[in-house]
Amino acid sequence: MADTRSSSRLRRWFSRDHARRTVTYLLLAFGFLVGLAYGSWTRVCAGRSCPSIAILDDYRPQMASKVYAADGRLITELGYQRRTVIPLQEMPPYLREAFVAVEDKRFYQHHGIDYSRIIGAAVADLRSRSMAQGFSTITMQLARNIFQDRISREKTLVRKLREARVALELEKTYSKDRILELYLNQIPLGSGAYGVETAAQRYFGKSARDLTIPEAAMLAALPKGPGLYNPRRHPARAVQRRNLVIELMREQGYISDAQAEEAEAYPLTLSARQDYGDVAPYFVEWIREQLDARFGRDLYEKGYRIYTTLDLDMQQSAERTLEAQLEAIEGGAYGRFPHKTYAQYMAAAANSGAETEEQTATPYLQGAMVAMDTSGAVRAMVGGRDFDDSKFNRATQAERQPGSTFKLFVYSAAIRAGHSPDEMLPDSAISLPMSDGTIWEPHNFEEEDFQGPITLRRALALSINMVAIRLGMELGVDAVVDEAHRYGISTDVPAVPSMFIGSASVIPLEMVSAYTAPATLGVRAAPFAIVRVEDADGKVLWQDQPRRERVMPTDEAWVLNDMLRDVIRYGTGAGAVKRSGFDLPAGGKSGTTNDYTDVWFIGYTRELVAGFWMGFDNPQTIKNNAQGGLLTAPAWANFMKEVYERRPPSGDWVRPTGMVQREIDITTGKLATPYCPPSVRRWEVFAPDAVPTEFCPVHTGPNAAAAAPAPTDGGQKPPKRPPRPGG
Repeated sequence: MADTRSSSRLRRWFSRDHARRTVTYLLLAFGFLVGLAYGSWTRVCAGRSCPSIAILDDYRPQMASKVYAADGRLITELGYQRRTVIPLQEMPPYLREAFVAVEDKRFYQHHGIDYSRIIGAAVADLRSRSMAQGFSTITMQLARNIFQDRISREKTLVRKLREARVALELEKTYSKDRILELYLNQIPLGSGAYGVETAAQRYFGKSARDLTIPEAAMLAALPKGPGLYNPRRHPARAVQRRNLVIELMREQGYISDAQAEEAEAYPLTLSARQDYGDVAPYFVEWIREQLDARFGRDLYEKGYRIYTTLDLDMQQSAERTLEAQLEAIEGGAYGRFPHKTYAQYMAAAANSGAETEEQTATPYLQGAMVAMDTSGAVRAMVGGRDFDDSKFNRATQAERQPGSTFKLFVYSAAIRAGHSPDEMLPDSAISLPMSDGTIWEPHNFEEEDFQGPITLRRALALSINMVAIRLGMELGVDAVVDEAHRYGISTDVPAVPSMFIGSASVIPLEMVSAYTAPATLGVRAAPFAIVRVEDADGKVLWQDQPRRERVMPTDEAWVLNDMLRDVIRYGTGAGAVKRSGFDLPAGGKSGTTNDYTDVWFIGYTRELVAGFWMGFDNPQTIKNNAQGGLLTAPAWANFMKEVYERRPPSGDWVRPTGMVQREIDITTGKLATPYCPPSVRRWEVFAPDAVPTEFCPVHTGPNAAAAAPAPTDGGQKPPKRPPRPGG
């Protein structure tokens, strides 16, 4: 009996002692966990691992810079994050409510942390043995998005603790509306759009101010997975997620049952224009490089407004006419095209299934184009056929042989030196010894078709190489090199005779700019594309100043301009211009290089200069008999015709006072006598110091008319078989 009582007391003692030990261990464990949690909470933001929220007093999220055309239309945006900030009060209520309904329904009740969501997320995470479900509130998401460089995006407990600490600080400092406004302007919503305003423009082509309930719900559906629910790529999945948001809005009392039913039945209607990136991409990249050098990272983060010279209508005409002409060449409209076409190349790449890599040199026929006002403002630029395939800008980066377009500098130097357009030089064979012991024997495009004595005017109009070389040799290579540099050519121009007919490499943009001088009667304009840059508050940060320089006296420039107009009146560009129907006063010059590797046409009116180039990136023969006047001039003429269908016609040039007009005999280049037949007479305009003084030595008596040769220089009777043009 005693043993039984002793055994019972012993069991009770051990039982109480075990209970005490258990409770003690539990208390110690709980204290340890509390201490660990407190230590983690206090140390999670040790050092600089948690940012100060004080910066939000003047916080502005990263905003892409907007690039505008000359008429104020938006071209594109430049930025790491494309964003436009909009005040909360300007957003429709249901836009705010849609995000609250799906992202944080107790947003207006908690103080930064939703503890009930933590419990639910913890249970889900324990079941999945991972951080499968988040419990971030809108405030915690804002903390992560704003301070993403300081708070890791990995799903870790430490990251969540940091977000929670910053969220509590945010809630203590700012109102709920301010937090929601920051969040809605910061949240990434796919397709490079950050914030509801940019996303609304991107997906629906409208401001967030004008969104409907289903459109607002669609944006609110995206934070869960911007790529997963992208309405352009996955429309069915996007609509399903959108309708879930609409149901949550209904359940939480933000919209009525009728509104919900109507919104869920609303079709997904997206803007036809997905992005601005396909508009003038070479022009945009050209100005981006200039701005990046000046502003650096601020260009992509500060929301600058960049106003440019681009004319969107002219740009579209440039792209359309250039591509149409390239396709006509490839399609055999000008004879057999011996290369793989651009369409064949792209089809082969698509059929291979392999992604095409960006390249500098492409294997298909390329083209480039620049149009600029005579003030220097670049109105259109095409740097290639496919920016996605090759971002190399052939208008600003390529160095190509200009062929006979370079003769502008030869004839300009000649007029400067006192030569007149009626002066005659022989079109005959040339043989020049070179410094390396070789003999250079240049030729016209039809080697045996020499015209004999011909005036400078007609030789330029028909692009006769032999005359340009003889004239250049008479002037001296240094004089022509200096003339090219005076007109803005920055590339090296070797002082060799072949330079007279365009063997030196030039940048197309500079070559087009050079032709502003004859268009303005002597003033060359440097090209520019950026009018001004403003910050987000409208303060002008930088403004470009047009750079113009007189390179030739007005009277001499008039003579040069009039000679270049003959290229279009009856020279190498006449056929293409006539076929196009473009009939305004204009001048220009074609260009073709050896072996038909480069073809050009640069032309102008009083107010606009445009130049086209075509060729292969790795120079090779385009096709047999490829000439600038044949292949490139049609693109120029069609472009100019389109442009002037939308704007008032440009007037004719006004002859400067002091110019002297004399009648000459075009067969001799001398002053006409009373005995020169009418068919060989032409009125010519001269600079005051270049008026001819000698009379025609052939027609000196009453019987001289019968012996008069047929005119060869643009008289009333054209030659029976005109010489083949040299470019």
